[in-house]
Amino acid sequence: MHPGPINRGVELSSDAADSKHSMILDQVENGVAVRMAVLYLLSGKQDLA
Repeated sequence: MHPGPINRGVELSSDAADSKHSMILDQVENGVAVRMAVLYLLSGKQDLA
């Protein structure tokens, strides 16, 4: 998953980034939730019940 932001013209062309098929924004949004969940579990505060 891409953590965002992208470097237009370096990592990816603007045409590809802005394409209707681009999943970058979805990947960035989902990546935040996944990282938050991992950090929560690693903090030892998870409920095992």
